[in-house]
Amino acid sequence: MPTHVPEPAPTPALADTGPLDRERAHLAASRTALRAMRADVEALDLGNVTANWVNTQILERQMAERVKALADLSDTPLFFGRLDYLHAPPLSAPPPLSTPLERGHPHEQGDPHGAEEAEGAEGERFYVGRRHVHDVDGDPMVIDWRAPVSQAFYRASRKDPMDLALRRRFGYTGGDLTAYEDEHLSDPAEASATSKLLQQEIERPRVGPMRDIVATIQPEQDEIVRSGLSGSVCVQGGPGTGKTAVGLHRVAYLLYAHRERLARTGTLVVGPNRSFLHYIEQVLPALGELTVGQATVDDLVAHVEVRGTDDPRAALVKGDARMAEVLRRALHSHVTMPTEPVVVVRGSRRWRVPAYELEEIVRQLLDRDIRYGAAREALPQRVAHAVLVRMERAGEAPDDRVQDTVARTGAVKAAVKTVWPAVDPAKLVLRLLADPDFLAEHAAGLLDEDERKAILWTKPARSVRSAKWSAADAVLIDEATDLIRRTPSLGHVVLDEAQDLSPMQYRAVGRRCTTGSATVLGDLAQGTTPWATRSWEEALAHLGKRDAVVEELTAGFRVPTDVIAYASRLLPHIAPGLTPVASIRDNPGFFAVRPITGSGEVVSACRELLGHEGSVGLIAADARVPELARELTAAGLGHVAPGEETTHDTRLTLVPASLAKGLEYDYVVLDEPCAVVDAEPDERTGLRRLYVALTRAVSGLIVTHAAPLPEQLLPH
Repeated sequence: MPTHVPEPAPTPALADTGPLDRERAHLAASRTALRAMRADVEALDLGNVTANWVNTQILERQMAERVKALADLSDTPLFFGRLDYLHAPPLSAPPPLSTPLERGHPHEQGDPHGAEEAEGAEGERFYVGRRHVHDVDGDPMVIDWRAPVSQAFYRASRKDPMDLALRRRFGYTGGDLTAYEDEHLSDPAEASATSKLLQQEIERPRVGPMRDIVATIQPEQDEIVRSGLSGSVCVQGGPGTGKTAVGLHRVAYLLYAHRERLARTGTLVVGPNRSFLHYIEQVLPALGELTVGQATVDDLVAHVEVRGTDDPRAALVKGDARMAEVLRRALHSHVTMPTEPVVVVRGSRRWRVPAYELEEIVRQLLDRDIRYGAAREALPQRVAHAVLVRMERAGEAPDDRVQDTVARTGAVKAAVKTVWPAVDPAKLVLRLLADPDFLAEHAAGLLDEDERKAILWTKPARSVRSAKWSAADAVLIDEATDLIRRTPSLGHVVLDEAQDLSPMQYRAVGRRCTTGSATVLGDLAQGTTPWATRSWEEALAHLGKRDAVVEELTAGFRVPTDVIAYASRLLPHIAPGLTPVASIRDNPGFFAVRPITGSGEVVSACRELLGHEGSVGLIAADARVPELARELTAAGLGHVAPGEETTHDTRLTLVPASLAKGLEYDYVVLDEPCAVVDAEPDERTGLRRLYVALTRAVSGLIVTHAAPLPEQLLPH
């Protein structure tokens, strides 16, 4: 597998001297074509295609998004691969284009086959890139990586060449094409070899936000990325296996294949914290997808202001799935059976519905098990219908308007208010947490006395506004809200770092995709909450996605061999059944464990690692962060907090261990492993937190400790 690293690029005036120059010429032509596509969109006259101001506004918004998606990022290659097929892939006619914005952008129609991407291409050669680019005649110059014709770039092998004569990978320096590498998959005479360009891309230094992996997606990852919209997928993946990137790229693929449907229903990425969301926020825009929402679970359930915290015991009980039944019982306790008839006066006549018939109506609504609010809205219509039956029996001919009028009469409204009163979800939760008798009544057989005491407030709040709600309380309010009125469902939800969610949090996320699908991402070994997921089967049941397919990624692309081997010493103690990650990196990485006598040596380790290219993270137990910040400042080492942008001059991030999950740095200094473990409420959670901190490094790790190391890290 020859790798070509040429001399500096010739000037345009020089003649073509080889394949690399031809590839550079195609890159330059593709960039020109992309600029022309953008100019075409900007030049559209919407007055000729819209009938009213509403359509104009919608198209203007679509056009602005399209223009943004067609941005030519100078440091982002337009294509990263080339496929030369032995035979032309089968093509089908493209779907009709319904608006000017869709012309020249086939995947906006949601074509699942991508056939029109290939139509008109030169011979059987296709350039694979982050987005579709076509020339002035509409012939594609770059094929979207999500099109089926591009699939061979990720899955073809010598065992199954997928009709490829050649797969070419390109190497870039910044935005300049500087190298290429060929595989002749259908040539039995060519020996198999590891792709050096692929390895270089995997091991490239990490500076700034997370980037896409479209040039390095592996076959097992591609299989998950291209799985269908109708099914949910759960990805168990150890550190550095690319599960987050796989989840984000799956969203991009689904938007390509099902754009119209997801445009109506929406997509959402749910992450563990704002720092993590900030870290991943550029991945989808780099792939041309600008409409995917991002949120934390706390954002989803923000019905009240969270100003309080729970101790671990209270949070554990509040997060238990049994609380859903407690809330359901408490809510329906407000429904009382009628004891008086309803008498409706219309003109000179009085229409009487007896109490026993009203009770039958109420019981029918309860048996249907519909939302509390929906049943309450249906009740006056049911009562009014009973009145209309009596009118018809008396020889009258009432219509629907009469039924609506009867449903709005004072007598019917008063009966509904008494029998099925309106309930505020926050007030319902407030009463449960403040009233021991009310809680005991509705938690009978579900929570024992100790569990009830754990969640009861010692000083009950007077009102919803004055209460010091905790994050777990907000989830309970969200559950109560859904019991009253159904939560709208999205088309697809990606849930990352899912292992840390409580059962009630899973239910909160699951409500957002009841009629859609989900991609669940996580690592059982990295669960660092007292309620951390014990099994994916249990978690998926709480999410409402029992039928989700569970996939496991075990090939490590990020963490060096020596580092992951050291961290894996903890696995028998934190997740005995999991397969250790096997690093596929050529570079074993830099790794050292250093006994120290003071914080000054931690600063020295940071200074040492800053001598290398790339980002540096100093990870420490939360309580030690202020002291280390003072030491770094005194030593003149500038640093930022997680979520803040690093710069060329400030590449060091000081990371509390509680925020390290999901982040990555080229080099890491891990301060005092024992302090990281001891900061957690129990040893298993502490060891899991340590496992997370140990596996944030991409190129090298220095572990510094004055206290003895945890015995689980010692060789046995």
